Amino acid sequence: MSDNLTPDPNEPAATGREPRRVPADEPNWERAALERIALAAVNEQRAARRWRIFFRFLFLGVLVLVAWAVLDFSGEKVATTGRHSALVTLEGEISSDTNANAEDVDAALASAFDDAGTAGVILRCNSPGGSPVQAGIIYREIRRLRAKYPSIPLYVVVSDMCASGGYYAAAAADKIYVDKASIVGSIGVLMDGFGFTGLMDKLGIQRRMRTSGENKGFYDPFSPDTPKMDEHAQAMLDEIHAQFIDAVKQGRGKRLQESQDIFSGLFWTGEKSVELGLADGFGDTDYVAREIIKAPDVVDYTVKESITDRVARKFGAAVGNGAVHAMAAIGRLNLR
Repeated sequence: MSDNLTPDPNEPAATGREPRRVPADEPNWERAALERIALAAVNEQRAARRWRIFFRFLFLGVLVLVAWAVLDFSGEKVATTGRHSALVTLEGEISSDTNANAEDVDAALASAFDDAGTAGVILRCNSPGGSPVQAGIIYREIRRLRAKYPSIPLYVVVSDMCASGGYYAAAAADKIYVDKASIVGSIGVLMDGFGFTGLMDKLGIQRRMRTSGENKGFYDPFSPDTPKMDEHAQAMLDEIHAQFIDAVKQGRGKRLQESQDIFSGLFWTGEKSVELGLADGFGDTDYVAREIIKAPDVVDYTVKESITDRVARKFGAAVGNGAVHAMAAIGRLNLR
């Protein structure tokens, strides 16, 4: 004779075996069912609590990252003590999207000059050149700060290279110190690019471009050059070159030994640059701080790359603009 069994609705069925049933006539079966329901509720509460803790920590992590980005450690104040030589570094290609951009370099120079303990400023240069606009901004800011703080000298110390746009900025200094093997000069302007018209003709590719202005397709690499385009481009190059020459003459004054080649785009060793008046002497950062400024303690004011910039570059946040920058680079003016 079989027992009268009632299934428990709160107990899930187990795969491959009969679910446990509670006999309806078993003593205290209601209590057992309630205990199981209560236990399931407790387990659900524990799981919900674990998820709440997880999301709280996740939110806290995001909050810390946002705060880190907002505070921007690149702009943190430099702790200084007493009289010192201030150091600002100009490293690499001078461009608005590199560490050697005018905004950061000028901000570092301003902070260095503004510090009451600064006895002199050293601009350490290792640059092949770059944007004439960015180099010109740095040049003018150096001259402005020198006029505002006449008692604080600014010296450029060249490591490996100070050429073209790098020299454009350096020419504004009180004096320029080099190593005998440094590369100095290259006072000229170039506009470079590629032309693909011959290859396109061989492959049977036709360029179809429509413009609403006669010269809107100027310097397009997929269209042939014209005498008018070449003449206009050369006029621009000559104009910027004249600006460069004028800046060097103003900065170097009578120290410059002008010759036929000095503004031709040639570059020289540091030793030869001293003979030509492009530089004033030999020495590194420590030498200038110790022997020239007479303040051997060196404090670095260079704007450091922020965490947001590092993360953006690491994960390729700017990849979407890659094609635009690549096209913009064609025909771009450079001091190098």
